[in-house]
Amino acid sequence: MEAIVTDESIALELPDPGALLGRALPSLADIQAPVEGDLAGFRQHFREAMRTDVRLLDAVVRYVLRSKGKQLRPLLVLLSARACGTVSESSYRAAALVELLHTATLVHDDVVDEAETRRGLWSIRALWKNKVGVLLGDYLLSRGLLMALDAKDYQLLHTVSDAVRRMAEGELLQLEKARRLDITEDTYFRIISDKTASLLSACTTCGAVSVEADEDVIARMKVFGEELGLAFQIRDDLFDFGVTDVGKPLGIDLQEKKMTLPLIHSLSKASRADRRRIMRIVRKKKKSSEDVRNVADWVNETGGIEYARDRMCTHALEALRCLSELPASEARTALEDLVVFTILRKR
Repeated sequence: MEAIVTDESIALELPDPGALLGRALPSLADIQAPVEGDLAGFRQHFREAMRTDVRLLDAVVRYVLRSKGKQLRPLLVLLSARACGTVSESSYRAAALVELLHTATLVHDDVVDEAETRRGLWSIRALWKNKVGVLLGDYLLSRGLLMALDAKDYQLLHTVSDAVRRMAEGELLQLEKARRLDITEDTYFRIISDKTASLLSACTTCGAVSVEADEDVIARMKVFGEELGLAFQIRDDLFDFGVTDVGKPLGIDLQEKKMTLPLIHSLSKASRADRRRIMRIVRKKKKSSEDVRNVADWVNETGGIEYARDRMCTHALEALRCLSELPASEARTALEDLVVFTILRKR
């Protein structure tokens, strides 16, 4: 086991990637290498899908294009396509469709959260106000849907539309539980499955569908994306309990009264007195840095972080098992590396 020190008081022990894969953990650039040329094809489709002759909308769209991040989701679509067959025009459309959907949800999230920045840059709603943010999100979503309809990519459209439904349900369930603070572990997994894993599952499913893979292969890739998404979100939640330099401040989930797996597990095992004490802090509208640290230390001491880490690794291993029956290829290797990269990432 490799100790990953994330804070002076918290160290997460995570599997040595060599033990899982028998090779050194590559960089994100190494993972992208098998589909570098395909990513260029995707970017062309994405730019075409974003094109508009409305001057205001064009200015906003050009800003969005300049501020795109790692584009993990198109990468996942294209790697899945190449691992299951030969990348096609349908694969590029699938990657563009998923990225349009993802970008639309981020723009809408910034409006709902009144966020001023996104990945260190000004958010759309901060620069152009809420109305433009809402309308841009609607525009991006409609462009993606029309692109799929025009090409008669009905299975892709169904897959992505179902992900949109699940993402909305997950967000609303989380809002409901944030008010009542009565979330159980089962409810937590339902929320992250719908909010996060549904879109990654749509990516891997669309990749397989776009190359006309067999139904059993498509089903396996759907499960792969779901398991990867669960591991990804648990890793993200662990950042709240020790990692400070990840673009997400320590304790931001606690400040927003989001009940994540480490805290939920520790509370489920806590004495009545400890539960009352911790929940008094969680319910505070404004929490001090000392409040956040007290909760984080308590969760670490009571096994919440270790439990969440173990669940994360279980989902990562399930994801790897889903890939084991695919033919050996550079793309399959990259997907395996991406699983381990997900649980060892520092941000």
